[in-house]
Amino acid sequence: MATNLVSYMMQFLTPDMIGRIAGALGLNRNDAQSGVNAVVPALLAAFSGLADKPGGAQSLVNTVKQQSGVLDNFASMIGGNNLSSFIERGSSLLTSLLGSHDQSALTGAVARFAGLGQNKASSLLGMLTPVVMGLISRQIGTRGVDIGSLTSLLASQKEQIAQALPNGLGELLDRTGLSSGLESARRATTAATGQFTQPTPPPRERERADRDTTFGIPNWAYWALPLLALGGLLWYLLGRPAEHERVAQEPAPAAQSQSVTVGGVDIKNTIGDSLSDLRTSLQGITDVSSARAALPKLEAARTQIDRVSSLVGQLTPDQRKVVAAAIAPAMPAINRLTDKVLDIPGVGDVLRPTIDPVKTTLADLSGQPSTVGSGR
Repeated sequence: MATNLVSYMMQFLTPDMIGRIAGALGLNRNDAQSGVNAVVPALLAAFSGLADKPGGAQSLVNTVKQQSGVLDNFASMIGGNNLSSFIERGSSLLTSLLGSHDQSALTGAVARFAGLGQNKASSLLGMLTPVVMGLISRQIGTRGVDIGSLTSLLASQKEQIAQALPNGLGELLDRTGLSSGLESARRATTAATGQFTQPTPPPRERERADRDTTFGIPNWAYWALPLLALGGLLWYLLGRPAEHERVAQEPAPAAQSQSVTVGGVDIKNTIGDSLSDLRTSLQGITDVSSARAALPKLEAARTQIDRVSSLVGQLTPDQRKVVAAAIAPAMPAINRLTDKVLDIPGVGDVLRPTIDPVKTTLADLSGQPSTVGSGR
């Protein structure tokens, strides 16, 4: 089986290297990891779309050939005096390939998803563009980089690239037109994991859909239950006017659906998206190969969950309750899925270093006992 190109690149970008990238760009480690997890598949998606356009494959071949030696010095260059010129050169390469409009759209999509800001996202893209090209060249190897070998490699990787795109980023790239040719692969990947193939709705609608799936409540119940509640409320109010006046004067409790935002991060939406990513990725794991393919997306979810955990100390007690209430209902399904995949021969060695910390952090956030180490 051909190497998964995204996993191959993430193995090159070691934790130590990502720590250096974070220091060089003035990011915390979690944000740097989240950015890298977004940038690598986003660049591959953009290059795949470019290769499908007239003349695009030849332009890409010419540029990739020039980056064959960049990998040898990349680690030492991070944090060095020449890093700024390296980033500028990478940005210029990206502009020459995509054009300024599409480059700006790609930067905006990464910035919006990873929460890095436009300037940081631009710098990270400029830094990793030559690296991604160099790794493409290395992967093609002795065959030599030409139109045939490049387009064959990218075509064979479309499903893996689509699967590696974090939930939400794929839709952003679709809207910009940068992921042309990957839309059908993303739909096939989504369908294979048992998810609906319609476009992802806005965050609040997606949260509600996730809650429906988690609890298994039929849609008609959302109409019938409020009507029953309204009937009971009318009976109560009409029969107890004095009590109604007293209750009306009491302050209403905080809504459980309240937004929880800290440092520009919507905690509740971030958790909802991360849990959705976890479920989707875990459902697609059937063997060691699919576990390795799912690992970048699981790492991205872990990064987002760790990010939330680092902000919990800034929440009020009521906000912490809202976060716990958003996580707790999903934990039984997450625990079942993780137990199932970790029982597959060989998968535990690949995924346990990622899954166990995720489960521990989610248990802490939800106020539930961790199941890590409980016989598994």
